[in-house]
Amino acid sequence: MPTIVTEQNVHHRWRATYQDVLEAPEDMIAEIIGDELHLQPRPAPRHSDAQAGLIEVLRGPYRRGIAGPGRWILLVEPEVHVDKEVLVPDLAGWHMARLPTVPDCPFIDIAPNWVCEILSPSTRAKDVGPKRETYARVGVNNLWHVDPSVLTLETFELQAGRWLVGPTFRDSEPVRAAPFADVEFALDALWPERTAEAAD
Repeated sequence: MPTIVTEQNVHHRWRATYQDVLEAPEDMIAEIIGDELHLQPRPAPRHSDAQAGLIEVLRGPYRRGIAGPGRWILLVEPEVHVDKEVLVPDLAGWHMARLPTVPDCPFIDIAPNWVCEILSPSTRAKDVGPKRETYARVGVNNLWHVDPSVLTLETFELQAGRWLVGPTFRDSEPVRAAPFADVEFALDALWPERTAEAAD
């Protein structure tokens, strides 16, 4: 068996392979980070709501070119294989100069230009720790962390192999951040029900 890390922090001492990913339970998201197989359940509704909200605001201007530059491929939970890592970001984007078309295959072997992780209690330690380090190592240019529990979006830009902390946006602030700085959107698009409740 491979080394396995679950949200309960159960460990076994063997090196993970892609076969372990293929054999993972269907109701779990499987990743290999370093030598470890990470298993996590499908996202909770608040997580999914923020994920859907962000893809909605980005897809029009950056994928379809509606009131924006287009030229991006934006995917929800793609499987990415780079340098023996198997990563499943919540959202990922490739400029079409790096990935001209969406491949017709189970995974993509080109590192994204941008990834976004929706933070949750069960995945936070992984997302802000080894997974963030892996994204830097494989050459992801921009990273966003969205936290629905405190209504924030943190941004990071890769500089000389290290993450440079960028702007943090809160609540319903307007967002204009690399690599999607051409079009502004309101952060409350990611949690419309939460902001509506606050207004009542």
